[in-house]
Amino acid sequence: MDQERIASAITRVRETLAEHAETYRDSAATATLEAGLRVKVAGPDGEFMVTDMSAGVGGEGTAPSPGWIFRSAVASCVATLIAMRAAEEGVELPGLKVMVDSESDDRGLLGIGEVAAGPLSMRVIVRVQSTSDDAKVREIIEWGTAHCPVWDAVERAVPGQLTIELAGP
Repeated sequence: MDQERIASAITRVRETLAEHAETYRDSAATATLEAGLRVKVAGPDGEFMVTDMSAGVGGEGTAPSPGWIFRSAVASCVATLIAMRAAEEGVELPGLKVMVDSESDDRGLLGIGEVAAGPLSMRVIVRVQSTSDDAKVREIIEWGTAHCPVWDAVERAVPGQLTIELAGP
């Protein structure tokens, strides 16, 4: 039943976008420093999460780091897009798991040498059980990964802009 509901919703959105394609600005995530290196990030509809850094760099380790949240965003997005495509194709994927890890060098975030601040590489591993044809399952996984907006942002250079707003005393 979930697969039919998902597939139907995707069909409706595809039809709407085919007639009214446009870009839009995604909702903002606003980060506020709470204390130390603990940060609360809030969205426009009351959603929020908290991050902290490990004790090794001065945090208290009370919440996941921003880097872990980034990897979890990739993992959950890839899993979601695979599930969406599987629903469209009528393929059951029980036991779908997506793991994302990365290779990093903390010298970059500390400004030591000419090392990139972000991950040096990232890996997505998809594990799935299915009674469907392996080629079909592989096609669904590849399609879902290729259409995940978070993974897409990792794989290509997304233009960025920094705006600084200084408030007086």
